[in-house]
Amino acid sequence: MLVPAPVTISQVSTSQTTARAEAPPPSSYAGDATCAQCHRKESEFYPLTPHARDSGPANAKNIVGTFGPEQNVLHTSNPNLVVNMVAAPDGFYQNAVNLADPSNHLSERFDIVIGSGRHGQTYLYWDDNELYELPASYWTWSHEWVTSPGLPAGQIHFDRQVVPRCLECHASYFTWLSPSPNRYAKDSIVLGINCERCHGPGATHVARERSATPRQLGSHDQTIVNPAHLSRDRQLDLCALCHAGAVEPIGGPMRFVAGDSIRDYLKIQQAAPGTLVDVHGNQVGALEQSKCFTSGTMTCSTCHNVHEKQENADSFSRHCLTCHAMSACGRYKTLGAAIRTRCVDCHMPVRQSTKVTSAVGAEKLNPLLRAHQIAIYGEEAEQVERSMTGK
Repeated sequence: MLVPAPVTISQVSTSQTTARAEAPPPSSYAGDATCAQCHRKESEFYPLTPHARDSGPANAKNIVGTFGPEQNVLHTSNPNLVVNMVAAPDGFYQNAVNLADPSNHLSERFDIVIGSGRHGQTYLYWDDNELYELPASYWTWSHEWVTSPGLPAGQIHFDRQVVPRCLECHASYFTWLSPSPNRYAKDSIVLGINCERCHGPGATHVARERSATPRQLGSHDQTIVNPAHLSRDRQLDLCALCHAGAVEPIGGPMRFVAGDSIRDYLKIQQAAPGTLVDVHGNQVGALEQSKCFTSGTMTCSTCHNVHEKQENADSFSRHCLTCHAMSACGRYKTLGAAIRTRCVDCHMPVRQSTKVTSAVGAEKLNPLLRAHQIAIYGEEAEQVERSMTGK
């Protein structure tokens, strides 16, 4: 049965010790175009990164899903219920049909893309000022349309509300029209993860730099956040805003600013030692279970440069070799220098998530994602060795 959507339903501080009561106003932000006027090197490559492309308007450039014949249909476990992806002159649509009763159909437009497309994408649509998830998502690794994660099998729903916590990780700014769970000021949403999400509101910084008395070179800038100057905990908190898994918020959205303590805004519980953390979402929690993390000063930026295009797995191994000698690896004697680019394959393997489930027809699907709990994974290491030796 098709279920239609319901018709109704400051200043920057790097030493914030208590949660701010309100989100910084839109006027406190400068916008990426303004940042790019001075930070040209970063702005040249940043638009190509997964963060920058984490959400965007639903257009032919941003939607990775295919609309070609035979490839534009999602089949559910109910053979009578299908979703057709339609490219029309005025936009793109998901058209759900009950084949047993073709008069029973529902169509909604793609309005917002969620996800850069490296792994897949989910899509949202507006009903007035209320935001909902569309029933079909696209998985890049299998090149197919699937039921959107969290939706029941054998049904087609257009009524899943997009709550503020979802947008807080997939957009840079929005005005939530409280207390409705999914009502927003449409023109307030800034899609993608932009400069000020990690550096804090920049309007004061820009005004000062454009004034007659800009900051002297070498002096500490109090009007903008450089994450590299934050403590290790605050650096991790900045990433944990979106990479700590599905956790309950404390109070309203969009109040956290770079430099704050994340536990003033999210109910994060650290995983117990020895716990295997699911590969989806909670990359910070997984990293904290790693000996590489607990025995040193490692942070997310030790391996990730968010200003540049995402590296592939082979490239990440060079970060491991800044601390670990290649000859210390247990497989060095048999594989030699060939392991130089395989550290991540063995110690941060691609594993199946149990937290996210989709489906195509009657087949349940779980995404394969990179583990961030750095450890010795025997089975995966043996698979890598077999692939390298042919044995």
